Amino acid sequence: MCRRQGLTQNLITGILPHILILIPVRFFCMLNADALQQLRQLKTDIEATKVVFPGTIKATNGRFGFVALDDGRDLFLPPEEMQKVLPGDRVQVTEQPGDNGKTQAAIDELLETRLTTFVGKYLVKGKGHFVVPETPGINRWIFIPPQKRLNAEPDDFIYCEIIRHPIKDGKGQAGIRRILGKANQPGIERAFTLATFDLEDAWPAAVDNQANSLSEDAIANDTVAREDRTERPYVTIDSPNTQDMDDALLAEPNATGWTLSVAIADPTALIKQGSPAELLARERATAIYFPGEPRPMLPDAISTRLCSLMPEVNRLALICDVQVNNDGSLGDYSFHQAVIHSKGKLSYDLVANVIEGREDDDTRALSAEVLNSLDQLHQVASVLRKWRSRHALMGAERQEFRMRLDENRRIRQIDPSVQNEAHRLVEECMIAANRSVANFLTRQGQGLFIQHPGLREDRADNIRTLLKTYATELADVDPTSPEGFKTLMRQTDLPAAEIPIKAVVSRQLARAELSFTPAPHQGMGLEAYTTFTSPLRKFSDFYVHRLLKSVLWQQPLKVLTNAELEQLQAAQIKARQAANSLETWLKCDFAKQLGNANLTGVISRTIPAGFFVRLDINGLEGFVNCKSLEGKFSFDPVTLRLKGKKRFFQIEQAVTVTLAGVDDERKQINFNLVEPAQDEPQTPA
Repeated sequence: MCRRQGLTQNLITGILPHILILIPVRFFCMLNADALQQLRQLKTDIEATKVVFPGTIKATNGRFGFVALDDGRDLFLPPEEMQKVLPGDRVQVTEQPGDNGKTQAAIDELLETRLTTFVGKYLVKGKGHFVVPETPGINRWIFIPPQKRLNAEPDDFIYCEIIRHPIKDGKGQAGIRRILGKANQPGIERAFTLATFDLEDAWPAAVDNQANSLSEDAIANDTVAREDRTERPYVTIDSPNTQDMDDALLAEPNATGWTLSVAIADPTALIKQGSPAELLARERATAIYFPGEPRPMLPDAISTRLCSLMPEVNRLALICDVQVNNDGSLGDYSFHQAVIHSKGKLSYDLVANVIEGREDDDTRALSAEVLNSLDQLHQVASVLRKWRSRHALMGAERQEFRMRLDENRRIRQIDPSVQNEAHRLVEECMIAANRSVANFLTRQGQGLFIQHPGLREDRADNIRTLLKTYATELADVDPTSPEGFKTLMRQTDLPAAEIPIKAVVSRQLARAELSFTPAPHQGMGLEAYTTFTSPLRKFSDFYVHRLLKSVLWQQPLKVLTNAELEQLQAAQIKARQAANSLETWLKCDFAKQLGNANLTGVISRTIPAGFFVRLDINGLEGFVNCKSLEGKFSFDPVTLRLKGKKRFFQIEQAVTVTLAGVDDERKQINFNLVEPAQDEPQTPA
């Protein structure tokens, strides 16, 4: 009975209204007033009894889509209905019977559209001018009316806005906001990526004027009330081409260990609260280190000149002095507003040479007090690292790579990036200072923290099953608790284990989040954590400076709201996505040079459709589709293995591949697996 009522409802709300629409107008003219009134009443009754469901449009690679209903269901959206909407639209839909016996959605009303701008390529077809969207999910051409074409030429990349939504008849229209350039134009990838993510590159006039109004006088005017540390041998340690230097270091021995002094650039001293530069920094959230040409958070006048801790000039700094004990534990700490005068801009390689006792002209040019401080810093970093290895968690070190671009801003070559003792020295000093700030803000009952919950909630049961099956000695460990997670990550690093448990767990972690309240950072194995060491590059660090000054020196503070914190985090995520998108594009272009050579690598990720391989030689990642392999494979969500009858594929497994091609539309490198020779042993399933 219920099923019959449901079908009747679908008939009334789904099919009958469309039948009424198709009835010719002359038919209604033949009806008398009573009949017309009956039809009007029928239409009113239909509207009154119609059941609609709110949801969000989910696009696919095909012409069809889905509506993710607010009640948790997904309804199929056929091509003719998908033409009326855009990815991310909030809509009301009715549920109707489909051709295959399953129900499908019909668009009833547009509630909200979120996709207002997009990028694409200009196309002329006959007398029609269109944009072919490059935005995933818009799988159709969109008409551009004559007055909105900006003299674009065929194949130009363009940045567009929706000027007519397709909800009424499936025929949307777009207008060109900006012509980005030709496909072969140097730097087009960066311009295209910025437009794709709606990221502005130019500085607004108000911000530009504010930055240009500052000078060395602003620094001199703020030195009176500050501690003078200009005579002490602070140095910066960074890459040779770094200009926005935001940390300088010094270490001095004492009776129970060392005093580690971490001086951080102090842009909050020059940037007024609520000023255009601060508001834009909050909007940008972070500097984006695009290959070849970064997108800074603050204008160069501030980030690379007046606030950068350049050598041999006075600069304002917020300093954390922390006691590092002989066992690597942290003791008392204090914070200071000071003026420093860096004694040197040192490179990682130079400091590594000093640590390892290799002499050259550069090391011999360093003063005795700088050499002594570097020696003390190395000792401090060594004990800090030992403490973290015993009491916290160390990040896994893997081979990193550096892209070198040519004159067209495309990758010329990819070289291994060597992490030496100087990199580790700086890392340990930054973490020690950040831990001190987190401890201080926790005690104050206010702050901005970085929390990491460890495992994703939806993967916890799979990890429990993994431990019970493949690591019985850890079967009773709760992988979701801070101590349990720490135990798990410390004891599952055995290379001979049947399953690389640590690698499997590491692929199923939640994302770190910003929070006003302290909580464990499980990824680092710490009770609380924040960062204040990059205020020129990250607004969260900039804001922590404001917090510290508010508590310690009663400087006014405009507290971030929950909504502003969410916006800040969303902007950080978008920035990472943009950087990854541009890198992926450049790497796909570079991969076309790989030819037919056999390439070794390791499996970095597995999914039901296949697995991704990270090449040993250059770090490029490409996909091996299961369809290209002999036999059928099933995906095990517990071990993240792809299992076949005679073999399996798992994370960190070494394989050999060749280039199968590059999917330019999806920006994906594809590989073919090189099968082992017949006399080589096969991996059993």
